[in-house]
Amino acid sequence: MVSRVNRASADIGGTFTDIVIEIGGVRASTKILTTHQAPERAVIDGVQGLLETQGLGFGDLDVFLHGTTLATNAIIERRGAKTALITTQGFRDTIEIGSESRHDQYDIFIKKPRPLVGRGLRFTIPERVASDGSVLLELDDAQVVALAHSLKEQDVQSIAVSLIHAYANPSHEVRVREILSARLPDVYFCISSETCPEVREYERTSTTVANAYIRPIMAGYLGRLKAELAQKGLNAPILLMTSGGGLTTVDQAADYPI
Repeated sequence: MVSRVNRASADIGGTFTDIVIEIGGVRASTKILTTHQAPERAVIDGVQGLLETQGLGFGDLDVFLHGTTLATNAIIERRGAKTALITTQGFRDTIEIGSESRHDQYDIFIKKPRPLVGRGLRFTIPERVASDGSVLLELDDAQVVALAHSLKEQDVQSIAVSLIHAYANPSHEVRVREILSARLPDVYFCISSETCPEVREYERTSTTVANAYIRPIMAGYLGRLKAELAQKGLNAPILLMTSGGGLTTVDQAADYPI
């Protein structure tokens, strides 16, 4: 006998939210307007409506699959959180200088996209790690503590930390987060050694900045979705579609929405 898996899938777009359920091998679908102020509302209402037509509830599902362009849209439309960047002294403008990669290689008048973090919210600290992970200049904890005051004054919601060669030795980034999170408990932190632990300074920094920029939005949304689905009786795992075509957990997606 073939075992049937009861599944629900929801995809949030900028205009519509698409819902598909598969119960006992039979599929049903619906399309409803996306509720922008609370995207989880359309997801829950849409799935619940389809389940009720089958006389079922959320507790009858074996898996809940979810896809969304909320994070992508937030970056394109510049609706992310107020974000600050902390990097190694001398590398404040890495994300603005970028690299030679551009869509028109020979256009000397090309206009680059505005960085997600403006120069006024980019901060530096004296420290240095070599490419082999050895420490050339120890991190000064006092400098990081002093930085907390400036960050608090700016009322930032999220902070990206990307220090030179942190992929080889993350200890300074971890320490920066430890010091600042104790003084800024309501702020989200993203460190490059966890978000994108790879060589090439611009790519690692820009990825970490983008992750910090959208993390408060996605963490808040996914947290509300997870909590409300649990209240509705869902015991099945919630898995999110990644841009690479795979699946990840809600908690992982909330930490690394990029």
